[in-house]
Amino acid sequence: MRYELFYWPSIQGRGEFVRLALEEAGAPYVDVARTKAGEKRMLALMDGDATRFPPFAPPFLKNGRQIIGQTANILLFLGARHGLAPRADAGRLWTHQLQLTLADLVAEVHDTHHPIAAGLYYEDQRPEAKHRAADFIAHRLPKFLGYFEGVLAANPRDSAHLVGGRTTYADLSLFQVVAGLEYAFPKAMKRVGRRHPHLMTLRKHVAARPRIAAYLASARRIPFNQEGIFRQYEELDR
Repeated sequence: MRYELFYWPSIQGRGEFVRLALEEAGAPYVDVARTKAGEKRMLALMDGDATRFPPFAPPFLKNGRQIIGQTANILLFLGARHGLAPRADAGRLWTHQLQLTLADLVAEVHDTHHPIAAGLYYEDQRPEAKHRAADFIAHRLPKFLGYFEGVLAANPRDSAHLVGGRTTYADLSLFQVVAGLEYAFPKAMKRVGRRHPHLMTLRKHVAARPRIAAYLASARRIPFNQEGIFRQYEELDR
């Protein structure tokens, strides 16, 4: 049975964290909204037309009749089924905790270009975005990246992994966040990256994994663009 992934068809966004897990697992899936009439089907499920438990927003994953929403929740499910998280409760919950912390970081990245309201255009909040991005680069970015650098450095099994000695969905997600930050803030990341060698090692390690490398080189990987979470505005990158 193939999984059905529901997410917006033209952006990486939060759906990309799920795509990376599915690709690493070698799990068959269809990116529904990128198929004919797929976006209409996605919106119908969100409206509750076909399920008792409608998701609030994409991404969500359909596994037979089961529908799982929220990125971290989907990854918790996939991690247990496809060996992308430890089996023991302590390791499984630690991986989930790291994913939730990455979700906090992703939300703050989004707010650098939409600090007032998601419903407004970037051009409607440009002065506020400059202030928000400057604070993010000066304070929040080093705090988050320093935290993950410390987790990697403290891993007694392998400092190229966040949890134990095997790749987990948290590693895949951290790769995606670092790649997105390099796209959105190339100048800032060039400075910050030099102070976080373990993060850069993990990024290279994940990108070189055979299934991930094949995915990144394929048409299935949507390029970063100005509609997703990670957007490149030169005036925000200081």
